Amino acid sequence: MSLNSARRLMGAFFMSLMLVSTPLMAEGEGFFDENFGNLKEELDAAKEEGKAGVFLFFEMEECPFCHKMKTTVFSQPQVQEYFRQHFRILSIDINGDVELVNFKGENTTQKKFAFEEYRVRATPVMGFFDLDGKLVTKYTGPTRDEKEFMLLGEYVVSGAYKQPGMNFTVYKKNRAKAN
Repeated sequence: MSLNSARRLMGAFFMSLMLVSTPLMAEGEGFFDENFGNLKEELDAAKEEGKAGVFLFFEMEECPFCHKMKTTVFSQPQVQEYFRQHFRILSIDINGDVELVNFKGENTTQKKFAFEEYRVRATPVMGFFDLDGKLVTKYTGPTRDEKEFMLLGEYVVSGAYKQPGMNFTVYKKNRAKAN
């Protein structure tokens, strides 16, 4: 085999590899941090990395709105950059039997964690947890677009959720008036 043939073959191989991996990234799979099912350790990692907290995306496989979030929102570069800067980003399958260690260090499953600890029955649900593992903001359903999702992240990072009477709807209205 000549050197040029080997280069062409190698180029074709890498091109096909890119074609196979691109749809996965397009679905937002690259948005989530790799984790080993220990949320207590994720809190420690968030603290060490100087993050605002942990973002959990509660989902289930057959959820069309979860798929929409992954393909149209989580796949956006500005969303990925902002959320990676400020949060550990994890996905929880509400039907999952995968074992998990919750924020308190207790063993459970994804399904029990979602339902028993946070009453998640439908998806998507987005939970923002502070560095103590306390749920500070919960959003049910998909956001309209990446701009609304970014506002949701900013709402948490800025600490606006701590202000009396400042829910996310009020925050959005105030931001719209300011712009």
